[in-house]
Amino acid sequence: MAKFLTQYTMSEKDNTVFDSSNLIIYMYRWRKPLIIMSVLAAVIASVFSAPKFIKPKYKATVVVFPATTNSVSKALLPQQNAHRPQDILEFGEEEQAEQLLQILNSDQIRSRVIEKFNLVEHYDIDTTSKFMYTELFEEYGGNISFRRTEFMSVEIKVLDTDPQMAADIANFISSMINEVRDGMQKERAEKALEIVKGEYEYLKREVNSIEDSLKYLRLKGVHDYEAQVAVLNEQLAVAMIEGRGVNDPVAKEIQIRLDTVSKYGGVYVSLRDEASLLREELIKMKTQYDQAKVDVEVSLPHVFKVNDAYKAEKKTYPIRWLIVALATLGTFVFTLVLIIIFDTLRKAKLI
Repeated sequence: MAKFLTQYTMSEKDNTVFDSSNLIIYMYRWRKPLIIMSVLAAVIASVFSAPKFIKPKYKATVVVFPATTNSVSKALLPQQNAHRPQDILEFGEEEQAEQLLQILNSDQIRSRVIEKFNLVEHYDIDTTSKFMYTELFEEYGGNISFRRTEFMSVEIKVLDTDPQMAADIANFISSMINEVRDGMQKERAEKALEIVKGEYEYLKREVNSIEDSLKYLRLKGVHDYEAQVAVLNEQLAVAMIEGRGVNDPVAKEIQIRLDTVSKYGGVYVSLRDEASLLREELIKMKTQYDQAKVDVEVSLPHVFKVNDAYKAEKKTYPIRWLIVALATLGTFVFTLVLIIIFDTLRKAKLI
């Protein structure tokens, strides 16, 4: 290169020293080496960007919108202290999109994709290398990517040398979203169901115990303390007014019944009021139990799928014209810089 520039320089006039104000004229005077090097770079780039040297890759994409609601019970069943019902058909916003991206980048999805499509072999990873997983994950990350769009949807993009493989991987990842998220939430939902069920069963036992006690008191003759006391006192007063003495059999019977009601009345009232409160709590707990049970047994889709991936007909990478154009432009600029440096040093008599 230096010999070529020296020979070419000697054939030019001395006024060819670089002048930034006459860059076009300067490049015109050095057009031959610039054109030769640029054409050579274009030919080399065209040859080495051919499928023989760079395997073409095909792109497959799936676009999904995150959903706002993940709980069936909260979306469909009546809620206590709910400010507004949740719309199961509403698209998610930025927060849900970011959560979805975290799930898509999870180790669980990556491991399932690598296992199902045997990517170790497909990517030709050296299994004897001590950096096997590093190379595998780098290849995975280079071919499979996720991004949030400006419309708050999430795009799943897969590049692969096999167009059908690219489409299959993209569709499989989109189908894994619900499974992975359900698995993450199910463990928590099962624990919540266990807690609520325990509390619900406890309240049921408490209510049944109180009901048994009330049943015993009813056998003793206490059915409605306040009403019974009022009626018995009235009957006793009537008996006394009619001239019957305290030794009258009717008056004695009324008094015995009144004494029995008075003896157990306090306990009856206490148990009755407690049972009433526990029944209200039991109804609330039953609602929570039903909701927790639904969350464990049923799930809603966590995404709205906009489209499925399909087998691409045209390759996405490499773009040969772009590679040739960049290589040609880069070589042109690099050659021009070398010429400027060489010509300047020559005129300064440093070489």
